[in-house]
Amino acid sequence: MLRNTSSSWGTLSRAFHWILGFAIIGMLAYGWWMNHFPARADRFFYRSIHADLGYLVLLLTAIRLAWRGVNPTPALPQDTTRWQRIAARVSHGALYAVTILVAMLGWAHSGARSPDYSDWFGLFHVPQITSPDKAAAAAYEERHIFFAYALLALIVLHLAAALWHRFIKRDRVAARMVDGTAG
Repeated sequence: MLRNTSSSWGTLSRAFHWILGFAIIGMLAYGWWMNHFPARADRFFYRSIHADLGYLVLLLTAIRLAWRGVNPTPALPQDTTRWQRIAARVSHGALYAVTILVAMLGWAHSGARSPDYSDWFGLFHVPQITSPDKAAAAAYEERHIFFAYALLALIVLHLAAALWHRFIKRDRVAARMVDGTAG
């Protein structure tokens, strides 16, 4: 089933979850690697690929949020306490918000540096949201990296919650994101 129900995630929501999950983890790893290899002549190329993928993550996140807005969110089990429901809602909201913030800071960094990373895989130029400014570029990059680490912490929390549901609580909350069956 393509759409969500009140008790299960649909095929499209699960696809968005896994594609974006792996893409974001890959981007975090690639960004860390990219910033920790010695300066070399092809550094711009690697940063440009990172930016190209970042634009794609931002677009997919926006589409995912739109899809989520027109589909029901499957309910948590009846025995879920109020504080756990609030924690789930806040942590999911934070994952979306920080993902968008990291991507937007990367985009702002792109426009503030010269040359920018606007050439999307050689196909077209992404309009930039900032103007060239060396000091601003450094500030955007610093914040981009800081919030990337914050996003990593949120992902670890998300994975811990999924493992808790699977192995401690033994409910189907995490499993239904894998197989789509009702929890």
